[in-house]
Amino acid sequence: MGCNDAETLSSLNAQTSSEAMPADKIFEALSSAPRRRILAFLSKTDMTAGEIAQRFSDVMSQPAISKHLSVLENAGLIWREKRGMNVHYGLIEDALASTLVHFLAEVCPRSRSFRRDSAEAAKRKSKVRSLS
Repeated sequence: MGCNDAETLSSLNAQTSSEAMPADKIFEALSSAPRRRILAFLSKTDMTAGEIAQRFSDVMSQPAISKHLSVLENAGLIWREKRGMNVHYGLIEDALASTLVHFLAEVCPRSRSFRRDSAEAAKRKSKVRSLS
């Protein structure tokens, strides 16, 4: 059946919102364009909350930026550290990639052949078309 077999779907559906997969939080965090922009700013260097706020001052309030930073931190994509009077934020290296790799391993175990599944799906499609 491919990556979406009944066992995998049932396993994913059995999770409650209180036991959300780490990938769920990451996907939620990435669903926002401002959060993706914050990640882009943090991809080269850490920044203070004030420096991040300056980048968005024309389009977003400080409380909104704080909320976006909180979502990113809760998703495990950024770290936060108080240094003196400032709060610094930085990107957690490899957090996104490792979560996505783990998610794909759960949904599409490596033991399955993607090419085989794709070829079988193509055969089924062409067989249905030829019968019509």
